Amino acid sequence: MTNAAFDQDVAALRRFNRLYTQRIGVLKPGLHDSRFSLTEARLLYELANRDGLSAGQLCQELGLDAGYVSRMLRGFERDGLLKRRADASDKRRSLLTLTAAGRKAYAPLDAASRNEIGALLKPLGEAGRERLMQAVHGMENLLRLDPAAAATAISLRPHRPGDIGWVISRHGAVYAEEFGWDISFEALVAEIGAGFLKNFDPEREAGWIAEKDGERVGSVFVVQQSRTVAKLRLLLVEPAARGHGLGHRLVATCEAFAREKGYRKMVLWTNANLLDARRIYQRGGYSLVKSEPHHSFGHDLIGEYWEKKL
Repeated sequence: MTNAAFDQDVAALRRFNRLYTQRIGVLKPGLHDSRFSLTEARLLYELANRDGLSAGQLCQELGLDAGYVSRMLRGFERDGLLKRRADASDKRRSLLTLTAAGRKAYAPLDAASRNEIGALLKPLGEAGRERLMQAVHGMENLLRLDPAAAATAISLRPHRPGDIGWVISRHGAVYAEEFGWDISFEALVAEIGAGFLKNFDPEREAGWIAEKDGERVGSVFVVQQSRTVAKLRLLLVEPAARGHGLGHRLVATCEAFAREKGYRKMVLWTNANLLDARRIYQRGGYSLVKSEPHHSFGHDLIGEYWEKKL
């Protein structure tokens, strides 16, 4: 690349940064007309969504100066938004948790941000949003500066004819290989898939397929359980596509759809031995509401019911 071409790329990215920061209002003194700066709001976001962080983790992961972060955290603590507890594994370190007042202060920031981004996306329509999301995920992967992540350009698209057969086949094969589940699990997935197709309501339900280099590498579906409750189903990430946040993307895509359609809660069923899936739900803010033992797919298992308010 010539110096002139490189300079043009630099100018284009700076232009995009100016456009985006102006559109989402981060140039104002207080984010979303609040008393919090952009950095303070980001700290509140991390603390609200990841319980038990340390100040050191925040500094390292966000690339912030330790003294700067310490001053902000002391301010949160002084205002009753934050509490500390000793780390059981290292008494020298404190773990940080938002108080009820802290979560109350964070809630309008989160709602305002979600509404603002929703207002940006809504005029684009489904096709426009899909194009934008593909571009966003491509930029995200490339800017991680991680060759493995950059090479994993995975896009999401709505399900289409032929996809359910693949979903059934891959669920059967992957779960047999990784957990030793028998063909009764594949039969269950086939029943779920057939029910989705027979009763599909495009105004209230949807499915997405993840693709990399034209190959299907993941799936997820959201169906209506009631007028206010949506159910997440058939989440699958191929082993070769794991480690890049695809599971989180698939779940977040379902949640965004459910919110847009007016659902108030997302529910799901899984099993206690599916540790990767459970981590996705835990980190995504889901709560375990019920568990029960059962014998299925050739094994003694513990079924779990999870839910999240949207």
